[in-house]
Amino acid sequence: MSTSKITYNGGLRTTSIHERSGNEIITDAPVDNKGKGEAFSPTDLLATSLGNCMLTIVGIAANEHGFNIDGTTCDITKIMAENPRRVAEIVVDFQFPANNYSDKDKTIIERSANTCPVMYSLHPDIKKTVTFKY
Repeated sequence: MSTSKITYNGGLRTTSIHERSGNEIITDAPVDNKGKGEAFSPTDLLATSLGNCMLTIVGIAANEHGFNIDGTTCDITKIMAENPRRVAEIVVDFQFPANNYSDKDKTIIERSANTCPVMYSLHPDIKKTVTFKY
């Protein structure tokens, strides 16, 4: 079974259906690339996937080590470059709730976040700037 099915809707918009769940994602080309910017762009999803993956892997580690990260947020900033047009940098800014994390917990969080599958899958030329605020 495929992972997803993508349909081009016209007007620089696509619809992606997750085959297993039926969930849907719409993308638009960004305003700075001839689009309407009314939804995530494909490069927005790339950058956002990094934060989603990092939080998921940290959540797994937190469960395994008996601490809680519920309510943690992550702000993503995507920085584009030209010639060729590409993602040059992804800035990931974590904000953890006040849970009095121990130094051990923080080490587990940071190691887990920085070893997620998306992090390993991104090209090494893409700069990743990650901050953790506890």
